[in-house]
Amino acid sequence: MSSLSSVSLSDSEKISFLSNLCTMLTAGIPILDAIDSIAEDTKGHQRKILDTIRRDLQQGKRLSTTFALFPRAFDKVTVNLVKAAEEAGTLETTLKDLRDHVQKEVEFSDKVKFAMIYPSLIMIVFFLVLFSILIFVVPKISSVFSRLRMELPLPTRIMVWASDIIVHQTWYLVGGTAAIVALMFLIYKTNRSLFINFFFSWPLISGLVRQIDLARFSRGMHLLLSSGVPITSALELCQDVVIKKQSVLLISKSREMVAAGKRLSEGFRSSKVKIPSILIKLVEAGEKSGTLDKSMQDISIYLDYQVTNALKTLTAVMEPVMLVIVGISVGAMMLAIIGPIYGLIGKVGVR
Repeated sequence: MSSLSSVSLSDSEKISFLSNLCTMLTAGIPILDAIDSIAEDTKGHQRKILDTIRRDLQQGKRLSTTFALFPRAFDKVTVNLVKAAEEAGTLETTLKDLRDHVQKEVEFSDKVKFAMIYPSLIMIVFFLVLFSILIFVVPKISSVFSRLRMELPLPTRIMVWASDIIVHQTWYLVGGTAAIVALMFLIYKTNRSLFINFFFSWPLISGLVRQIDLARFSRGMHLLLSSGVPITSALELCQDVVIKKQSVLLISKSREMVAAGKRLSEGFRSSKVKIPSILIKLVEAGEKSGTLDKSMQDISIYLDYQVTNALKTLTAVMEPVMLVIVGISVGAMMLAIIGPIYGLIGKVGVR
């Protein structure tokens, strides 16, 4: 069982599997024959999942039961959607909706990743320049300063000290860096929520992550509600699709209020998490008209648009800011090196 729980699928493999299975079932092919056909051209983790599905189906088990054995490949939302579809006899439709859902999630994640490419490249270039100066330039200059026994300014002394650590104490630096990375990885593994919430509490990122959470929540709610999952169960499942702890608490409190007979919009209004009023009004309208699933779809489309614009704005702001910061930093490093040299030339001129 433990070996199965560690099996995962890439996004492309998951989309391919759901799409192929949906197409074959829609064409009237029995599910066992469909699984055999898909398994012919697969290998690795996907083949292991398909072999397990085939074995379980031959034993009379449901597809959702097998999906539950692979939590890293199929999350709770997927498992419960397939379970509800099997009971309602709408497995083909649900698989199509799941495929579309995964595709939207991948597109959504790609937007965030692509927005971070340029800042990441700038930071990589900056650190390459920094280490080049500290490894190749500073040692030669510092040897001259040490022979002349000059009194160096603080920025120059800091650069000389950093260069000495990198050049002459490399193994200590590598060991210390490896220890810090290992410690951070351990914290991430043991208390992932603490690590994530610390990173996502930064001023420029916090608001964007809140919008991303609301978009993923509304998309998940639409999928679950339209498949016939009760609203309390849907809210419980959607706690796993959000990132921030505040978002989890919001959904949890709203679920408690809904279970007590109140409306979801009331739970949103009473929350300390800042939720746009238009979202609350859309939820309220959906509750009154009995089309909450449609309202959740409208909210997810609206938030997708908002997040896309926010990412474009953030990228447009970060690009010049980072260029200015990198330029000032490199200029300051060069001044820290050139300043003492000009001081030395001045002293020679006076003599």
